Amino acid sequence: MPLPSLSRTLVVMPAFNEADSVADVVREVVEAVPQAHVLVVDDGSRDDTTELARAAGASVARLPFNLGVGGAMRTGFRYAVSKGFDAVVQVDADGQHDPAEIATLVDGLAAADLVLGARFAGVGDYRTSGPRRWAMVVLSRVLSRLTRTRLTDTTSGFRASGPRAIRLFAEHYPAEYLGDTIETLVIASRSGLTISQVPVHMRVRSGGVPSHRPVKSAIYLARAGLALIFALTRPRSSHASEGVR
Repeated sequence: MPLPSLSRTLVVMPAFNEADSVADVVREVVEAVPQAHVLVVDDGSRDDTTELARAAGASVARLPFNLGVGGAMRTGFRYAVSKGFDAVVQVDADGQHDPAEIATLVDGLAAADLVLGARFAGVGDYRTSGPRRWAMVVLSRVLSRLTRTRLTDTTSGFRASGPRAIRLFAEHYPAEYLGDTIETLVIASRSGLTISQVPVHMRVRSGGVPSHRPVKSAIYLARAGLALIFALTRPRSSHASEGVR
């Protein structure tokens, strides 16, 4: 498949109350991939996320209330379809994803429809432990079998989508908890899309509040299992039965 150019790449940044970090992340993305377009989806923030993102050089889609990462990303994919972008790269607004690796993810779209930035693939020193780590291992094994490719980090939010994935996710992007990571892989696989991964570094948050504190690890494990079961039992969409064209 043809390699999307960075000039036709949309970097989508879901952001909920990320005033402490969003401006720095936007500026870093612009510096790393100046050809790309940056869209911050303000997911119902109550702080200055929108104003700071715009001042840093991003376009902003402001949602009236909080939908979660899935709802924010669906907004980004629909924006990409309306503007004719060939690639969408998801980047967290908290500074954990390294914008210098965006080009590597986009390069991976030459051989796959969806490319995951994997934190556990031999690069960097990012580590997790306890129930959360157990959940990640189990999810990766199950989804590797489903997608017929080795995946080590199926909950990574640092990922790139090519044209077929963009069209699919603009219509079928789950908003449920962990649906934006786990269920998207199930949907993509059932729709005939190819999935791969590239190793990436993970950095420490530069601001905001972590989504998962250590005390909530057991809850994460249970929710991750339920998310996988829900994804596998959800009826196939028309895209999945006919394939994405």
